[in-house]
Amino acid sequence: MKFLLTFFLLFATYTASCWGFFAHQKINYQAVFLLPPQMMLFYKSNILFLSEHAVDPDMRRYALPEEAPRHYIDLDHYGAYPYDSLPRVWNAAVEKFSEDSLQKYGIVPWWIQTMQRRLVTAFKEKNRTAILKLSADIGHYISDAHVPLHASSNHNGQHTGQQGIHGFWESRIPEMLAENEWDFFIGKAAYVKLPGMFIWQRVLESAVAADTVLEIEKSLTLHFPPDKKYAFENRNGKITRQYSTAFARAYDLQLKGMIERSMRQSIEAVASFWYTAWVDGGQPDLSSLTATPLSEPELIEYEALQQAWRTGLIKGREH
Repeated sequence: MKFLLTFFLLFATYTASCWGFFAHQKINYQAVFLLPPQMMLFYKSNILFLSEHAVDPDMRRYALPEEAPRHYIDLDHYGAYPYDSLPRVWNAAVEKFSEDSLQKYGIVPWWIQTMQRRLVTAFKEKNRTAILKLSADIGHYISDAHVPLHASSNHNGQHTGQQGIHGFWESRIPEMLAENEWDFFIGKAAYVKLPGMFIWQRVLESAVAADTVLEIEKSLTLHFPPDKKYAFENRNGKITRQYSTAFARAYDLQLKGMIERSMRQSIEAVASFWYTAWVDGGQPDLSSLTATPLSEPELIEYEALQQAWRTGLIKGREH
């Protein structure tokens, strides 16, 4: 009982202080409803865990230097679309560029494949804890692969005087519109025959969209004086400077639904990767994986993540 109480207190603290993680939590949450009945019962009964822990990878960035490159890839470093100079297979890419270089410019498409293999193994072993933790984590990385600025070296507009655009696209607009105005009735998860090829295609689409994300914001700024582009709002008891509602809505309109489409694609992809791992793991009976409280070491691990996130500096590139 003590462990469970601590667990829910962690959830309460997390939700109260981490509003910037809204989209990741929403994506994992919605992905559960795309699963087949054989998976739905288990995943829905653990939907709070999958949603809340969708942001654990971001929290690990405050503790582990090796975490940051798993969230992005600077494809423009490798030339122009379709970036043929970069091998899609990890060993070939390492041989050509070295692992240190690949880590420097991001490894998200390869890391997703690594996580997928681990999730398949967890299903084969019917390891309840591993299934949940890996499902939550891979949902985060897959969602990151659908963000255009995660595929660009100009990841926060720092090269073009557009600092803050990353959070604007990824957090501010979803928080404003996703809950009440966007449609997440998508369909159902599908088996992904070639997960590597699938995620590379999504990353390439993100890279192509990055210029549009930046150019439209810059163009729109010409029509908004600073006092109209930004506003001060109360966020969790603190007055913060934000992109104004008017600017955000105008930006979303000019993007023609790009951010909503990205969230929908992310939800579908996350559910499909979960489903694919379950099939490749032998379609185990998940109903036998009864609910059990987290162990003391697991609670300690999550408390360490919380502490690192609350007090630490990001280890590696901030994206």
